[in-house]
Amino acid sequence: MDTPHHSLLFLDVDGPLIPFGTTPADHRQPSIVDERPLPTNPLVARVDPALGPLLSDLPCELVWATTWLHEANQVVGPLLGLPELAIVEWPDLPDPQLDEWFGLHWKTRTIVEWAARRSFIWVDDEISDNDRDWVSDHHFGQALLHRVDPRIGLRHSDFAVFAKWLAAADPADPG
Repeated sequence: MDTPHHSLLFLDVDGPLIPFGTTPADHRQPSIVDERPLPTNPLVARVDPALGPLLSDLPCELVWATTWLHEANQVVGPLLGLPELAIVEWPDLPDPQLDEWFGLHWKTRTIVEWAARRSFIWVDDEISDNDRDWVSDHHFGQALLHRVDPRIGLRHSDFAVFAKWLAAADPADPG
């Protein structure tokens, strides 16, 4: 019987999974997967399929935290061999100037709300110290905000950081 994981890993697509700094020679050659047509977005050729098993092996619940929304499950997930994941649905922010005034990424408040009191890792290429400070002040669980260089994307070495953090995260019910 599968035991649900307490911790979450919020995963962005553009930057972490689709790096922007690679050269065309570095991109894998797209192929037809299970007779499905190739995605129309040429950037998905930059997705490293070897990241899928690394993500799946982490002892946490994976959640898409991306503007790709449902396309992440339809396009990116299959390239990584991931099952359908939960998706953070982004609300229309009532006052985007508030986030700008605090210097926050527009995702920060929603991710903290979505996580509730659960421990989480947030993987994104636009995380700042302001986001870390705000999460520290407003989230009552443990959190690791892991900024990825968008020119490089997620690296295999990042997974050692995630595994170590998850092993130390308190799995107890925070409720």
